[in-house]
Amino acid sequence: MAFNGTWKVDRSENYDKFMEQMGINLVKRKLAAHDNLKITLEQNEDTFHVKEVSTFRTLELDFKLGVTFQYSLADGTELSGSWVMEGDVLKGSFIRKDNGKTLTTIRQIVGDELVQSYSYEGVEAKRVFKKS
Repeated sequence: MAFNGTWKVDRSENYDKFMEQMGINLVKRKLAAHDNLKITLEQNEDTFHVKEVSTFRTLELDFKLGVTFQYSLADGTELSGSWVMEGDVLKGSFIRKDNGKTLTTIRQIVGDELVQSYSYEGVEAKRVFKKS
């Protein structure tokens, strides 16, 4: 599957502004900008295994397309939501447990890169990953 592999963050666009909109304080935003995030994705039909390794934490989770699950961001923000596949695009919609607002995430392969786009309360950002 196209998403399979280990991806290392290469660059970010508007990520600090996005994190600020999410309510993440300045110190955590500065640290997150240099988190050296690696994401390993393994897709088996409609089931995904994800391993996220950064300077701050290692997290492993499994999810099935269309099935709601619980997830915590690195800053501790609790979310509930699911991923769906639309063509070659993986779309996630997550509701924050603290305020009920929606975080949307899109993962897609563009050329030889994994582009992860975020949208929250009108602020959009991207993180671009290269295979490692």
